Amino acid sequence: MLDLKFIRDNIDAVRLNIKNKNESADVDQIPQLDEKRRSIIQEVEKLKNLRNVVSKEIAQLKKDGQNADDKIASMKDVSDNIKRLDDELRITEEQIYQVQLYIPNMTGPDVVAGKSAADNQIIRSWGDEYKKEVERNHIDIATDLAIIDFERGAKVSGSGFAFYRGKGAKLERALINFMLDYHLDNHGYTELMSPYLVNEKSMYGTGQLPKMAEDMYHAQEDNVYLIPTAEVPITNYHYDEMLPNEKLPIKYCGFSPCWRREAGSYGKEVRGFLRVHQFNKVEMVNFSRPDKSWEQLEILLSEAEDIVKALKLHYRVLRLCSGDTSFASSMTYDIEVWSPGEKNWLEVSSCSNFTDFQGRRANIRFRPEPNAKPEFIHTLNGSGLATSRIMVAMLEQYTDSDNCFHVPEALRKYTGFETISKND
Repeated sequence: MLDLKFIRDNIDAVRLNIKNKNESADVDQIPQLDEKRRSIIQEVEKLKNLRNVVSKEIAQLKKDGQNADDKIASMKDVSDNIKRLDDELRITEEQIYQVQLYIPNMTGPDVVAGKSAADNQIIRSWGDEYKKEVERNHIDIATDLAIIDFERGAKVSGSGFAFYRGKGAKLERALINFMLDYHLDNHGYTELMSPYLVNEKSMYGTGQLPKMAEDMYHAQEDNVYLIPTAEVPITNYHYDEMLPNEKLPIKYCGFSPCWRREAGSYGKEVRGFLRVHQFNKVEMVNFSRPDKSWEQLEILLSEAEDIVKALKLHYRVLRLCSGDTSFASSMTYDIEVWSPGEKNWLEVSSCSNFTDFQGRRANIRFRPEPNAKPEFIHTLNGSGLATSRIMVAMLEQYTDSDNCFHVPEALRKYTGFETISKND
């Protein structure tokens, strides 16, 4: 959430940022509502000051044995007015808050203005260009090897769900365990195993609500949500807390299934693992001092890249333009792996700096010095990584002409086998 004073003092920049992010928020209500809010506060302060003065006069009159009924009656009117104005102030502040909830985070200085993914910047690539012609995609390979069952997933749950089976299930577990261990052993993360259901407050804290409500799986009776990413519970782990400055940056990672209705994805590619309603992901979350968060973003990106490098998959890094940067993010890097079966790049990680946007919503603060005024923390997160599209790239890049899948070397100690063939 943007600071109210920042919005008021930078209304033109905020308005342009809303346009550049392809968002819609009625920011022009803010100046009028804020002026009303400040006017009410001034009036309340005057009345409370008057009440304090007259209360002393009443006490003195009573002490002197004089009649104070008229002043007492006038103070009742003053108290009634204070209550009325306090109620009006709460309503006005709620109106401001509801507008603020729909105002996106400001984009960072290196983010170019652009309308869509077509305007994203390619920062770098890694690995040799994959030139081998692949006739079959991951769906054909997985079906032939009997390691992923899309048909029965659809039968049991609907489109966008799948069963891993046999060695495919173990390969998926191996991938998750490898990524967790790599971050713990090499990048200094603390592992969290989070709840998969969160309350409404947590969804507001990280910015999923109210804007993306239609994309969430919501259990109405209990008013809880299936998490779209472990970012939500892990970031809210420190909801309404003061973090110790000497411990920053604080780095957590955790595995979770992720659920997304993909309500706005009609017409997009939905075959196999390209776009699903449930997938597995290891998430990295960082809590940083504001003066270190941009440096921390580069570190976070390199940590996600390390996983792709270890799997020896050809990938590239993009810096997203304003129109493709998410509502809550200030700047985002995407990592995309090459899918030779689809002949396309597939996003497997997004690494973002949210500056103080989530910290303000979730009231997560720190003191830069022992007696200093608290400041809002900067939060960052990145996929480290999402498994479904990694599985696509692995199956298509590591399956030979005899339809034998060769397990990437980094995963073999986790799988206990080196290949998957049709005869297994």
